[in-house]
Amino acid sequence: MKKSLIILASPSGGGKSTVAKHLLKVFSLEFSTSATTRVKRTGEEQGREYYFVSKEEFKQMIEKEKFVEHEEIFGNQYGTLKSEIEKALVNNKKLIFDIDVNGALSLKKFYPEHSLLIFLAPPSLNILEERLRNRNTESEEQIQTRIARAKMEMERVSNFDYVIVNDELEFTLKEVESIIRKNT
Repeated sequence: MKKSLIILASPSGGGKSTVAKHLLKVFSLEFSTSATTRVKRTGEEQGREYYFVSKEEFKQMIEKEKFVEHEEIFGNQYGTLKSEIEKALVNNKKLIFDIDVNGALSLKKFYPEHSLLIFLAPPSLNILEERLRNRNTESEEQIQTRIARAKMEMERVSNFDYVIVNDELEFTLKEVESIIRKNT
């Protein structure tokens, strides 16, 4: 069966946002916009990268069962909206997700016949740490927390349909393009 939910996951700094932006230019895909309680970063827009909501709004969304999955990551809540997925499936649209590992696995659990899981692995934890530092968006404590979480996420790669080591960006982009052509 052809897949309509293309789910990119990687540790923080693993390249999923960069790859997702590229794929949106190459394929007829729509970006699945998640909800989050985290603060908007420079250049981000409400409803494009995320639906930025307060902690209270997020709590109400959980109570109203608006999410397929949700999780607290690094002190902020993130959730995938059921409405985004249902709308895409009804309209025969293909969605691309830029999501954490647990979220990816939850999506596959709820939509197994529609989900294509691609894990972007860093070449090493040292290179991942270097990428995080080069972003200049996290404190030292946040970087160490992200590295610790990356170790846990790397242990779950066997649950993914494809694993690509994101060492050389051009190679990674071509590999992911090939996977999507084969499976969608």
